[in-house]
Amino acid sequence: MTSKTVIITGAGSGIGRSVAVTLLNNGYKVVLAGRRAEALEETLQSAGDSAANGLAVSTDVTDPDSVAALFIAAVDRFGRVDVLFNNAGISAPGHLLEDVSWDDWKRVVNVNLNGAFLCTQAAFRVMKDQDPMGGRIINNGSVSAWAPRPNSASYTATKHAITGLTKSTSLDGRKYNIACGQIDIGNAGTDMTSRMSSGVPQADGSMGVEPTINVQHIADSVMHMASLPLDANVQFITVMATQMPLVGRG
Repeated sequence: MTSKTVIITGAGSGIGRSVAVTLLNNGYKVVLAGRRAEALEETLQSAGDSAANGLAVSTDVTDPDSVAALFIAAVDRFGRVDVLFNNAGISAPGHLLEDVSWDDWKRVVNVNLNGAFLCTQAAFRVMKDQDPMGGRIINNGSVSAWAPRPNSASYTATKHAITGLTKSTSLDGRKYNIACGQIDIGNAGTDMTSRMSSGVPQADGSMGVEPTINVQHIADSVMHMASLPLDANVQFITVMATQMPLVGRG
């Protein structure tokens, strides 16, 4: 059990919901951030009695003022922020690269990259001034950070950028005792990956059914990263379905 306070973005569904419920049920104080207030409340209800240690804050991670309000709410309720899980993310329709609309490109970059940056910046401002100083930031990357899927330019580009943000955050956070790591996830079983059971595009142009893994494995991995003392860090970790066509030539 722990007294750490964690902010989770994108906590209303999928990986964010699973991580939030797992941390709440293991004694963490959890601030759930997301655009849909009703989805955040559903996540809290999923934690049962542990929901008393949670706080739902409707947040737009692409809005600096909304992000600032999130961190103010966390500190007002729990006194400090020990961990930020930058999890909020979206994908775009699988169009040919030359047909990706400018609006779709900006929307993905705004949520996946700008949102993570704004939350990281807000976390730095809180973590460097709290006593004891420091904290941990965990970024949700993707196996797309090093192996793209067909027709995924906007999503893949942002996940490569998250890797750069992770490295810069690790370096720039040292003086404040802020650790930063990244979890790259492959085929966690959520609503977002449900289409894999019927087939998704492969690099050779074919469609293929791909295996998924229980999202609880992701939640357990994030909890391990969050549980470490600040003198230890998981810099990068990949958690993926063993049989997914990723490593080598598939």
